Amino acid sequence: SLEKLLGPMPLLNYLDSFRYPLAGEFSMISDLARINRIPGDWGIEIETLSEVYRNCSHMRICQVELCETYEHKHQPLSADSPKTGLMKMSIDIAKAIFRNLAIEGATVSDGLLKTLIVTYLRTAQDSIKRYNDDAALNGLLFDRHQENKLVEAFTKAIQIAGEEFQEDPRYSPLIPNWNRVTSAIPDFLEQLYDTVEKENS
Repeated sequence: SLEKLLGPMPLLNYLDSFRYPLAGEFSMISDLARINRIPGDWGIEIETLSEVYRNCSHMRICQVELCETYEHKHQPLSADSPKTGLMKMSIDIAKAIFRNLAIEGATVSDGLLKTLIVTYLRTAQDSIKRYNDDAALNGLLFDRHQENKLVEAFTKAIQIAGEEFQEDPRYSPLIPNWNRVTSAIPDFLEQLYDTVEKENS
């Protein structure tokens, strides 16, 4: 839906190139870890991928399979509670996307956000019909009502995320990177090492 509204954008293309951009597993070299800021909310994957996008040569970024199966942290939908469950996750992820699009120069306006809600809703409804048809052709069960409830909840999450983003577009859950920490507290890494050693002895 964002590509439909904003046209081709390198950041959207980059994020779309990952098979599981929300899987939660990643690794990086220590030099990159020292300059990347990591968020403290459910937008961690999008924010981390976006930080890597800005701080690393794209030729050095790759996706690898860490294991054959994934055990994801499943959350209840919590459609009526935007501070918990999938609603909280969806809102944090959407805000991370909006923030990083703005960083890349996209105008994330009220008009764009309202149009995004309508575009997403229609695209998702069309996808539900296609998935329902595929399931019927293959003799699989497909709970169309439950899928529609999810789409309605995610549409609401996009709306809430847009409102929160517009209230404070500069807000970021990113914690300072290690270079900033060691600039403020030069011997912090040694203190951290000593603390870990004491805790493990």
